[in-house]
Amino acid sequence: MPKILVVDDETVLVKGIKFNLENEGYQVETGYDGQEAVDKARAGQFDLVILDLMMPKIDGLQACMKIREFSNVPIIMLTARGEDADKIIGFECGADDYITKPFNILELKARIRALLRRAGQAAQQQRGANRLERGAIVIDTAERAAWRNGESVELTAKEFDLIELLMRNPGRVYSRENLLNLVWGYEYIGEFRTVDVHIRRLREKLEPDPANPEYILTKWGVGYYFSNG
Repeated sequence: MPKILVVDDETVLVKGIKFNLENEGYQVETGYDGQEAVDKARAGQFDLVILDLMMPKIDGLQACMKIREFSNVPIIMLTARGEDADKIIGFECGADDYITKPFNILELKARIRALLRRAGQAAQQQRGANRLERGAIVIDTAERAAWRNGESVELTAKEFDLIELLMRNPGRVYSRENLLNLVWGYEYIGEFRTVDVHIRRLREKLEPDPANPEYILTKWGVGYYFSNG
């Protein structure tokens, strides 16, 4: 279940929000000043933060800006003031939504659900952007993980770098010298066998039949490439 941080110097309000959100199944952690909001946001993994605008130590706007230095967690600002200028400042400081006190708890819940839904969609899109899929082979460039037919495959760092380069550029043929320079990052004069060994290992791990590869192909006399078929 999503984990939410609620920070406001009004103790009764915080307890009320916590009670209602926990009844919805959320995990809720609380705080009562701006610095506590920053410290807890830095220490914990939250799915959403609710911040009051006016708080001791540092106000909600400062807390919001500080949180934005290390996290993209969705933030809802609470305030007793409803002026448009305050809302604009809040958004410029990194807030994702803004609700004016007094508010209906049902409205707050609806805004929480909307923000969590958008954050989930954004995360899913990002995961999709990090994934390269070619036939039965899938790699995640952020997690540096690989799968064949849905089963996890363990790759070394250089094996992963090599297959990522080839999968990003299907059909493009790379000479051994090119691959040494691009993957190993330096001239490895005469050690072309290094590339051959890594290609063989990748085929053993990723190809259905390493002896008759479908994906990691050889252009004889030139180099290696990933199938674009």
